Amino acid sequence: MAITTNYKKRVITGLSIGALITVTLSSCTSVDSIATSKVEIDGSSTVYPISRNVIEEFQGTQAIKDGVLVANVELSGTRAGFEKFCGGETDINNASRPIQLDEMEACDQSGVRYIELIIGLDAITIVVNPKNNFAKDITLEELKKLWEPQAEGKITHWNQIRESWPNQPINLYGPGKDSGTFDYFTEAVIKQKGAVRSDYTANKNPNVLVQKIAEDSNALGYFGYGYYKINNNLVNLLAIKNGDESVLPSRYNIKWDQYRPLSRPLFIYVNIKASQDKPFLREFIHFYLENAPEFVSDSGYVPLPKEGYKLSKQHFETGKAGTVFEGTSQVNLTMDQLLKKEAAF
Repeated sequence: MAITTNYKKRVITGLSIGALITVTLSSCTSVDSIATSKVEIDGSSTVYPISRNVIEEFQGTQAIKDGVLVANVELSGTRAGFEKFCGGETDINNASRPIQLDEMEACDQSGVRYIELIIGLDAITIVVNPKNNFAKDITLEELKKLWEPQAEGKITHWNQIRESWPNQPINLYGPGKDSGTFDYFTEAVIKQKGAVRSDYTANKNPNVLVQKIAEDSNALGYFGYGYYKINNNLVNLLAIKNGDESVLPSRYNIKWDQYRPLSRPLFIYVNIKASQDKPFLREFIHFYLENAPEFVSDSGYVPLPKEGYKLSKQHFETGKAGTVFEGTSQVNLTMDQLLKKEAAF
C-alpha cells in the first residue's frame, strides 16, 4: 500500500520520518562556512511536509550564493521538537500548536529567544476505514465520550457512541503525546490538555496511522488535514455534526471559520540567535515566507490570507520575539481574531 507524504508535483512515497538534504554550490567553500550553513529542523509531523518541500525547492534557487547548505529535517512531534529547540539543538521547530507555558519557561532558562511565524492553516481530521458504511458524521460530544479517560475499557463498540450504529468493536488510532495534534485535540474536544484514554494505537508518523486505519475495518482515527488530502482514497472522512448541520473540513471551511473548533494555525519557530549567526538560515526563512502559500497548498493544507503572510514577514524582519498565544492553543479562534492578534503583536 503506497502512502504519500507530499502533494501535487512534490510527491515522496514511503514512510520516511526524516530527511537529510545537502546542497553543494561551490568547490572552494571553507570549513567555517560549512559549519554556519547547517540548518537543523525538527518538530511537528503535520508541518514536516511543508518544510521539507521548502528546503527541496530552496536548494535550487540563487538565494545561496556560495557555500554548502545541510538541512536536517526530522518529525519527532511538536512537544519533542520544542525540547530540542529550547535546548538550543535546532534552529527551527515545526509546530502544529503554539508554544506552551512549560516550553516558554524552558526556552527562557536556556536563553533561547524565538520568533513565532504562522505559515498556514490545518484541521484535525476524523477518519474511518472505507468499509465503514454507517458513520458519516460525529458530534464533538460523541468524540469526547469516545476519547476521554473515563472511556478506557468501557466504550469499546460503535453502538455505545450512537445507538443506530452496529454492535461492532471500535479501534482507535491517533498521534502520541509528543504531538501538537494530540495536544490540540485534547484541548478542543476533551477540554483538558493531555487527557485521553490510553487504550488506543498511537504513532508519531501520520503515514503509519493512515496505513493502519486503511487496513482495519473497525478503525477511527485523527490527524492533520494534509495527510487526509493526499491519501483520501485510503480512508473516509467524517463530518463534524452540530445540530442539524454537518461540516466537512475543506479549504473553504478551514479558512473561513466553518470547521471550528478543529481548525488551527500551523507554525514555525525560529531561533533568533541562529538567524543572526547563519546567513543561510535567514535566506531560507525569507524564501519560506515568500513562497509559503504555494508550499502549504501543495502539501495539502490551507494558505493564510495575504495579510497573514505580510504580518509574519514583518515579525521576522523586525525580530519580534515571543508569542501572541499566551502559552495555550486558544482553540476556536476565528480568522479575524487570529489576524488581529498578529497585527497587535
